[in-house]
Amino acid sequence: MDKQTTIAFVLIGLILIVWLYFNSPTPPPPNQKAQDSTLVAQKQRQAAVQDSLKKLEEAKKKKLAEETAAKAKKAAEKNLPAAMKVSKPERIITVETNLAKIELTSKGARLRKYYLKKYDTWYAKEIKDTNDFYDRHVQLINVNKEGGDFNLLFLTKAGSLINTKDLNFDCSAKGYYYKVAKGDSLVLTYVADLGDGRAVKKTYKFYPDNYAAKVDIELINLNDYLSGYRYDVMWSDGINFVEENSVDEARYALAAAYSGGEVVKVDAGKDEKVKKELNGEVDWVSVKNKYFTVIVSQDHPSSEGGAYIQGYGTEIHGLGQREYYSASLKVPFKDVKYQKDSYTLYIGPIDYDILKGYGKHFEKVFDWGSFLGLTFLIQPISEYILLPGMKFLHRFISNYGVVLIIISILIKIILFPLTRQSYMSMRKMQLLQPKITEIKEKYKGDQQKIQKETMKLYQTYGINPAGGCLPTLLQLPILVALWSLFNVAIELRHQPFIWWITNLSSPDVIYDLGYKIPILGVDKISGLAILLGITMFFQQKMSIKDPSQKAMVYTMPVLFSLMFMGFPAGLNLYYLMFNILSIGQQYYINHMKGKGDELKPVKNPKKKGFMQRMMAAAEEQAKAQKQGKKSSKRRR
Repeated sequence: MDKQTTIAFVLIGLILIVWLYFNSPTPPPPNQKAQDSTLVAQKQRQAAVQDSLKKLEEAKKKKLAEETAAKAKKAAEKNLPAAMKVSKPERIITVETNLAKIELTSKGARLRKYYLKKYDTWYAKEIKDTNDFYDRHVQLINVNKEGGDFNLLFLTKAGSLINTKDLNFDCSAKGYYYKVAKGDSLVLTYVADLGDGRAVKKTYKFYPDNYAAKVDIELINLNDYLSGYRYDVMWSDGINFVEENSVDEARYALAAAYSGGEVVKVDAGKDEKVKKELNGEVDWVSVKNKYFTVIVSQDHPSSEGGAYIQGYGTEIHGLGQREYYSASLKVPFKDVKYQKDSYTLYIGPIDYDILKGYGKHFEKVFDWGSFLGLTFLIQPISEYILLPGMKFLHRFISNYGVVLIIISILIKIILFPLTRQSYMSMRKMQLLQPKITEIKEKYKGDQQKIQKETMKLYQTYGINPAGGCLPTLLQLPILVALWSLFNVAIELRHQPFIWWITNLSSPDVIYDLGYKIPILGVDKISGLAILLGITMFFQQKMSIKDPSQKAMVYTMPVLFSLMFMGFPAGLNLYYLMFNILSIGQQYYINHMKGKGDELKPVKNPKKKGFMQRMMAAAEEQAKAQKQGKKSSKRRR
């Protein structure tokens, strides 16, 4: 074997040795398996010990919490009044007057249900059994909440908050049904035993022809028991929704308090909570919906008292918009062994005359409307003219629809001088249009000169360019007052007219679309709203002669018809009749001969009016600006 071959074999051997070294598997460390098993077992034992300790600690905490809760419960039970410790069966007493049927419960000595005998539910006509009293008549207590209302709330010195709705009261009356005869009254006294000679007593006095009951609240031996030197008299569950259109009803629902000659209100929107607190002398608090109200009034309010009103709005699936309000009077406790406070509790219709008759300013809950801040004008018109006039006519005419038609005729007669002046002014403006067109052609491009010459033309012929608008503006408070009144007057509630118009207080639906038109929100078609749009079309056709305004002849009637689709039938009936009378009035003025048929220059033109003075001032200012520009150019 030569030298080269020997070297080649040596190199090949070295290469094999290196290849085997790098590619052979790494041997496991000795006893690795045994060591891993030992570590796992140790970790498992440690985890088991920690879990046991954790469970033991949780068991100790749970036991401690249970013992603490038991002690707290025992302490609380020790501080609870006897009337809450003893469980008694609920006892219902029914009281019937000429105006209402009332249910009172021994649980809290509160009002459980309150039916108004003169007011039907909106679905009363659909009830097959017409003798079903409880389904036919409006029930105002919100039974879906706590099953009744009119409670007391106070804090004890032991720290317990007591609501009398949780107390068991005993009633001295033996019967379960009482009817209050004419000229008589009924007294029901409820007593809750608080132990150790302490008691809360509530006494109701009902009258046969009165929506208001007198309530006396007596606190006996509570001077060492009641804390905070005050207790609250609450109406906490709102008032029941009783109309078919819950959205419309919610619009007028709110809580209010009357203090210092002013009404303070809270009105919640959808998914909104509102509240207000008042301190000082408060005459009454109330909660209301569109047509009915609950008012709690203290006979002798104190300057150390106050009130709390709050509410929230929500939408309930299948029922629509709902708003619930609470109101409470804060009554000072004099820290004496015996204290008696008297209250008037009114539950009934928002009838202006009835409310005013109590002499406690209850009529302030009546909503006269506040459109454009015109309440100071709207209220006197409604309070002293429209509402009394409507009730007076109803004495002789049983159909309120006919009453509304007569009111529209009377208002048209009263406003005739204003509307005649408006129409005459518009006629003169129409006759003046050719001359104004000539001025525009003559001074084309000089807008200031056109305005100046037009104003001279008005002055020459004695025409006021605002003469057609001013009478309409003067009528606005009356029209708004009618709109506000017809929306809330309980006299129109469920009153029929003729044909398909069966309820003047709600829209006269002739067809249900089954869906809402986007943006407009219209889902029902009103027959009166359509007729109103048609009459408006003819009225616009007769009054609008300017070609540039011709689109209004077609668009305005459609828009107004859609807007009036959701308005009460009584309001639409009034406006329909008002439009028909306006068409006849305009036809008469347009076709009558005499004054206004031709333009004649006036002999003694009046002094420049406001518009003319404004134009003159603008012209002088323009001249001054031009002179200033010329002066600056010369300097340059």
